Parts: sequence; structure tokens; C-alpha cells
Amino acid sequence: MSLSACGGSGAEGDRQHGGRLPNRAAGPPAATAEPPASAVDLGRIPGVGDHLYRRIPDGSRQALVVYGDGRDSPDSTIVYYVKDGDAWSEAGRWAGHNGREGWTTDHYEGDLRSPVGVFTLSDAGGVRDDPGAMLPYDQNSVSYAVPANWGEAHRSDFDYVIAMDYNRRPGTPPSDPIRPGGSDRGGGIWLHVDHGDGTAACVTLPESGMEYLLQTLDPDGVPWW
Repeated sequence: MSLSACGGSGAEGDRQHGGRLPNRAAGPPAATAEPPASAVDLGRIPGVGDHLYRRIPDGSRQALVVYGDGRDSPDSTIVYYVKDGDAWSEAGRWAGHNGREGWTTDHYEGDLRSPVGVFTLSDAGGVRDDPGAMLPYDQNSVSYAVPANWGEAHRSDFDYVIAMDYNRRPGTPPSDPIRPGGSDRGGGIWLHVDHGDGTAACVTLPESGMEYLLQTLDPDGVPWW
């Protein structure tokens, strides 16, 4: 099976999983601003401007907002928000990474930038057994195997993944290769286990954070990134 994660091959040669790229960095936020310093009730999620705010799905009660360190930086803070009534509150945060070259509002295959926008999170999977995910979970040690030539640092990249609904068919496993908008627009962009530097387009965070999100993100909460 051809796996096209984290933006696909492009500058990664024959790599069709889009895992993290060794020895470099890049990324801004999927919403632009500094994350709040502490968990407080918020009438509105910090850093999400009007254009993006209007795209938040109706009925959403869960949000994963990625605050990049800069437009061309690979370093991020990932903050999980939940909504109760009209107020959003912070429920978790992790240091992580995004695209090696940063962020873009016009993502193309191989640009090594994570797309800026609002994208639902509908499907999960990974090499490891289902940790109790609320999203549909596709456990497959073949489909999510990291190519041997990626090196030891990447061995756990796809132990757990959550697909971002960018140029994919929601309701299919994260490994689904179909790109409805065309292969040139990239795809296979996942949230997955961090290994310490930038990616081809994915966003990464520690394994403990992935386990927490898999056990927390609920389809009924219409989670988005």
C-alpha cells in the first residue's frame, strides 16, 4: 500500500509517508497568535481570526489549535480547547512541530509547509493497538510502518496518527491514498508522534499527548484542527 502522509513524497525522494524530515526545522500557527499562558475560560479561542472563526464547524465542542513559533519555523505549541456553553477553555497543551518550512495558506505537494485553516478530525489509526480511541481507529502494522531508510529516530512516528481532513475522504482510514482535490495539492497530513524536528506537513506532539487526544476526541464533539 502506498502511504502518503505528512504531505507525501516531493522533496523527500521516494518517501510516501510524510513523516518528519531529519536534521532541519520550520512553521507559523494554524491560527496566528501566542497561546494563552494558562488555562482560563475563554469566550473565543485566542489567535483564531474572523476568517478562520467563521469556518469552525457548527456544533463543535473540541478544537486543537496549533500556534507556530513563526511563519517559517518548524516549532509549535499545540493547545486543546473544549467548549462548554458559549465559552472555550484550555484542556491541554504540548510542545511539538509542524512543516519543516513553516506554514502556508496555499499548500502544495512537497512544499514542506503545513496548511493554515480549519479542518475536521474524523479518523485515526496507527501501528499500535487502539488505545481506546473515540474516533474510528485503523490498527495496521503494515499500512503505518515507517520506511526502514528513515532511521531509528522515526521508528515511532506512526504508532498513533489522527488524519486532518485536508484533501481526503472523511470516513476512510488515514492511510487512504485518494486525493479528491488532486495529488498536486498534497494530502495524507496527520497529527502523529513527535521525534524532535520539522515534518513534510504534519503536526506532531509527544506520544502521551497522542494517547490523550485519541481517548478524548469525540466525533459528537466535531473536533477540528
